[in-house]
Amino acid sequence: MVREQAGQVLAANLRALRGQAGLSLSELARRSGIAKGTLSQLESGTGNPTIETVFSLSNAFNVPVSTLLTERTDPGVVLVRSASLDVLSSNAVDLRLLRRMDLTDTVVEVYDQRVRPGAVQHSAGHPGLEHVTVTAGLLRFGPPDEPYVLGPGDYICFPAHRPHIYEAVDGLVVSVLLLQYPAGAVTAPVHS
Repeated sequence: MVREQAGQVLAANLRALRGQAGLSLSELARRSGIAKGTLSQLESGTGNPTIETVFSLSNAFNVPVSTLLTERTDPGVVLVRSASLDVLSSNAVDLRLLRRMDLTDTVVEVYDQRVRPGAVQHSAGHPGLEHVTVTAGLLRFGPPDEPYVLGPGDYICFPAHRPHIYEAVDGLVVSVLLLQYPAGAVTAPVHS
């Protein structure tokens, strides 16, 4: 179902981009190096694109890959469906990157974060600030020797360069993690 939805999103975006550029299927095939029949299948939502195909289309249209793979909505609205996102997992934490925003002097990443019970996630530290808002469960977070306990609705901002832990106190914790980096800082995995 998710793969089918992703194929429909690609199909709609491909049709829209080709229309905006005023390209025929033949011209897009020439520019992208993708067979005209394959492009036709992709536009109808019946194709099964490879990574190489998506990158070739990205190059042909001179747009980011995300322009092809994300659902188009009102230009003032950004809609991200959690079910279609890749999950980055560690021993205790599952992260889904919802959005990255490159602001003038700051990079902000917004994650859906789930902390599983039964394990403690240790971070030696990394650049930036971590902003955490708990939406469900009890989260133990912060310096390993004096962590804070956060419940639903609680928010904390923590200097991420300091060692810190994530631990579910009693059952699954659902939270929003916002990472704030100075522009130009290398974004490292959060929970490495």
